[in-house]
Amino acid sequence: MQKSPHPPPGQQPAPARQQIRFARGHDGVRLAYAFSGQGPLLIKAATWLSHLEFDWESPVWRHLLDGLSANATFVRYDERGCGLSDWEVEDLGFDSWLRDLETLVDALGAERFGLLGISQGASIAIAYAARHPERVSHLVLHGGYARGRLVRNPTPEQREEAEMMRKLAELGWGKQDTAFRQFFTSQFIPGGTPQQHRWFNELERISTSPANAARFMREFDNIDVVARLADVRCPTLVLHSTRDVRVPFAEGRLIASAIPGARFVPIDSGNHLVLEHEPGWPHWLAEVRSFLAEAAPARAAVFETLTARERELLELLAQGRDNAQIAATLGLSEKTVRNRLTSVFAKLDVDSRGRAIVLARDSGFGKLTA
Repeated sequence: MQKSPHPPPGQQPAPARQQIRFARGHDGVRLAYAFSGQGPLLIKAATWLSHLEFDWESPVWRHLLDGLSANATFVRYDERGCGLSDWEVEDLGFDSWLRDLETLVDALGAERFGLLGISQGASIAIAYAARHPERVSHLVLHGGYARGRLVRNPTPEQREEAEMMRKLAELGWGKQDTAFRQFFTSQFIPGGTPQQHRWFNELERISTSPANAARFMREFDNIDVVARLADVRCPTLVLHSTRDVRVPFAEGRLIASAIPGARFVPIDSGNHLVLEHEPGWPHWLAEVRSFLAEAAPARAAVFETLTARERELLELLAQGRDNAQIAATLGLSEKTVRNRLTSVFAKLDVDSRGRAIVLARDSGFGKLTA
């Protein structure tokens, strides 16, 4: 039975906590990632303008972090060049972004999971889902685009404007004066409060360097995953703010129309990132929660034949623990662990440890918890 996200009357929900860890990318770049909550695994593809620690107390992001962590193990990571990940990197290209997501999935030991892509992260999520259909159970995309601005509209005027914006970032990104960064903030959250604007201005400054900001923008302008949309095979939910200034509403419709069977949900908002005080936020959260609930693994009846102790053993096994670690955790001898796992394998009708782990993970065992 799915746990209710609401506390009993008179009680406040326990505040979510996050744990921060690190993994190494294919080229040695250090990637910071964090997880919070408990439940089916949901991974957010990285975007720029992220900082795991700063976002955690954010008036722009915290409602989303709490909302998704209430029903899932929510994992997010700082993109290379941003936040707590390494800033001094040679490669800030799309292929490395995709390989970084693959690295994170491997670090988590995730067999199958939900995938969330917001803004530029949507293109990474699309590419990953198309390349690894066996891994992604459900795909959620918000404010995304499959083609960068110079792909969808490569006019001389657009090229000149794109170059001007990159130069603006190089000149003003790191300054204490927020005037330069306010231009970008007004595109992301034009309907934000003064507090939210101040916070987002500061996020821009501390999340990456002026040089990296310009490099990111150059890559964003040339993103093109349109050809991969038809290769996405998992259930897909596409949401987009109706009056989005940063990414045109039509780009969300394009994604939804090209992914087979995708469902499109317009959100009544003028903000690229939907804010907590907006009427569109409860709508967004309800749609995403309902969609992801469909992906929650249903445990087969065979698991009901296990004793409480056997389910504890299987949970630890699915987390990748060896017999010695399981024994130490449960206060048992290794011989007892071996004998009880033999009984578990017989009940599950599997002939190897590996098959037991796959079956358990597919049924919701072994997920990371904070």
